[in-house]
Amino acid sequence: MANKNIQRCSWVGEDPLYQDYHDLEWGVPIHDDRKLFEMLTLEGAQAGLSWLTVLRKRENYRRLFEGFDPAVVARFSDSKIQTLLQDPGIIRNRLKVESTVSNAREVLRVQEEFGSLDAYLWSFVDGVPQVNAWSTMAEVPASTTASGILSKALKKRGFRFVGTTICYAFMQAVGMVNDHTIDCFCYPSGS
Repeated sequence: MANKNIQRCSWVGEDPLYQDYHDLEWGVPIHDDRKLFEMLTLEGAQAGLSWLTVLRKRENYRRLFEGFDPAVVARFSDSKIQTLLQDPGIIRNRLKVESTVSNAREVLRVQEEFGSLDAYLWSFVDGVPQVNAWSTMAEVPASTTASGILSKALKKRGFRFVGTTICYAFMQAVGMVNDHTIDCFCYPSGS
């Protein structure tokens, strides 16, 4: 459970779910393909909405998208997609749901070509998290050259809902970029 008496990044607020996400997940490097696929899906689902809205639906996403196993999701039929669109436990946007299924197919192609989604995605930062030193969240960009390159590469492969801003949020979420502000207790010491 989140500790209320510590300094966090200013975007966090008072919601315990948000605090736990910030304290335990945001900016922590992820190298598991299912988790990377999950975060790519959730960041795409968040487009136009708040991250807290998505976090509150995350367990439903995990259940309905079979633990984000790309081999299973890639085989979802049109009738399965129709069923998903009726479930209020997720964001019922047809394009976002369909993109999850088509993105799962692209994940499988990436895994076949590069050995893992992890190897492919992390190659865009040479396998090393970029640690920034922002004083305030106002300094943190919405996108960067690196997120633009990743976005372009993913789109070229057929991924959807992977614009440069979504890609930067994804990079932050999975620890490819650490954008905790320097006054945050999660900011890496010794950086």
